[in-house]
Amino acid sequence: MRLAVFDLDNTLLAGDSDYLWGRFLVDAGVVERDVYERENERFYRQYQAGTLDIHEYAAFALRPLIEHELSQMLELRRRFVDEQIAPIVAAQAPALLARHRAQGDQLIITTATNRFVTEPIADLLGVDHLLATDPEIVDGIYTGRISGIPNFQGGKVSRLRAWIDAQTAPCSYMSCYSDSHNDIPLLEMADTAVAVDADPILEELAGKRGWQRISLRTPA
Repeated sequence: MRLAVFDLDNTLLAGDSDYLWGRFLVDAGVVERDVYERENERFYRQYQAGTLDIHEYAAFALRPLIEHELSQMLELRRRFVDEQIAPIVAAQAPALLARHRAQGDQLIITTATNRFVTEPIADLLGVDHLLATDPEIVDGIYTGRISGIPNFQGGKVSRLRAWIDAQTAPCSYMSCYSDSHNDIPLLEMADTAVAVDADPILEELAGKRGWQRISLRTPA
């Protein structure tokens, strides 16, 4: 089994779905603008710096799923993907995904962003396998907590290894793509590591390690 593993935000997307979802909820009047924008920006800066407390962030990001009817949130999510996500799919991402499919690779998206936000984005991109941070659901109700291991930093490695172990065929080759230094542990487990529109820390490390460096944002 050959795997092609892709980070989502700022890799396959030319933007951050988690951050944009927060802004979308503000514009839709679902959350209080001043408080949410301030906290959303604070957590985003922590993510960029590699200091994010994923559990604290999850309690913040999942709160609208607790405070509002699920039917309302599902309709907002549908609009969000159509209006905010489809336009920011990186220009060369569909061709890259198609190339790996043509090679017979199994495609996986692995993202720290929660499954509620990212599941329809994986569908949009035609990727069947999604590893995301899973919100806890008890008796059909979101609790605001994370279920299991957060799919973040080293957690991405643990979750991916568990997924591979659950398959009937062993992994014979793995390619991994990411923009973020938060994903260095993931990239280090790949046979081919590719830095995509990389942040400065990852860009420097990729140069030292001899990893491929590409952009998916410019037209082919």
